[in-house]
Amino acid sequence: MKSILFLCTGNSCRSQMAHGFANAMLGEQFESYSAGIESHGLNPSAVQVMQEVGIDISRHQSNTLNEFENKTFDYVVAVCEHAANNCPTFTQTTQLIKRQFDDPPKLARDANTPEEALSHYRRVRDEIKDWVSDLSRLN
Repeated sequence: MKSILFLCTGNSCRSQMAHGFANAMLGEQFESYSAGIESHGLNPSAVQVMQEVGIDISRHQSNTLNEFENKTFDYVVAVCEHAANNCPTFTQTTQLIKRQFDDPPKLARDANTPEEALSHYRRVRDEIKDWVSDLSRLN
């Protein structure tokens, strides 16, 4: 089974959503993980919008790359610019994929209502779902 790591800045939102979708949709093809350059904790709004589509990521941990230093990945997906620019060097067999998604917490800061804030999370969640569903072609 191939392994895939979703990488972002803090492993709190986008990489967690991608990890959740990969487990739900591609679990028979990929052993999936997520990590951040740093650990910012799990974002409650990300948990909420994933639950809305039937995926529970509430038990996920906010990991850093250091926790996977002895693990080899077939694919590493940088889901934000910061992670892509600060991504460490992996083995020659690891394929780095850069697919950046907007940052829901950053967008939500300017929202006028909690519902408006969640709309940013939902949009990015749906974009991630569509993109992750296409990853089956990698295997």
